[in-house]
Amino acid sequence: MAIAKRKAADLPPLVIDYQGQLLAGVDEVGRGPLVGSVVAAAVILDPERPIAGLNDSKALSARRREALDVEIRENALALCVAEASSDEIDTLNIYHATHLAMRRAIDGLMPAAEYLLVDGNRLPGHHVPGQAVVKGDARHPAIAAASILAKVARDAAMHVLHDCHPEYGFARHKGYPTAEHLAALERLGALPEHRRSFGPVKRQLALF
Repeated sequence: MAIAKRKAADLPPLVIDYQGQLLAGVDEVGRGPLVGSVVAAAVILDPERPIAGLNDSKALSARRREALDVEIRENALALCVAEASSDEIDTLNIYHATHLAMRRAIDGLMPAAEYLLVDGNRLPGHHVPGQAVVKGDARHPAIAAASILAKVARDAAMHVLHDCHPEYGFARHKGYPTAEHLAALERLGALPEHRRSFGPVKRQLALF
């Protein structure tokens, strides 16, 4: 029997064991694609300058994400977007590379965070205390802001890659294993930016 995924509204209220202002939301984008970096962001929002409409980046249109990205950058107390490359993903695996990108984003905050709220069910192994928050991008505005920054940054990188290799269709599928992407991979082969440890890419490389 399939188990339905829990929605944020189905989860218990979020209780945060921190009362200061230097709380950073942390999220990542790009664990599933076959190409490019995994991108993470960390954001400390300014409680004196709230931003309306923050939500899980996947629930927003591209235009709305881009508008919020500008607003977050103009109003946040601190923010940093970081990444782990496709080579690092292949070396470390996607799980550890994701946490590496998160730690880099946290390290880039100025002022530094005193507490972390990290989307998901595990912390990234940073020395700053915090808590993991399941469905966090729909439950706390700082995590939502991080989700938006990471998504806009990674989508922009995919558009750049598309300009270099339009035959792969990266602007449309953003590197995810769609039918279009898999067909291009089979027809054209892997690029240096492809993740060689991921099954479809590994299988394609084995043919040559």
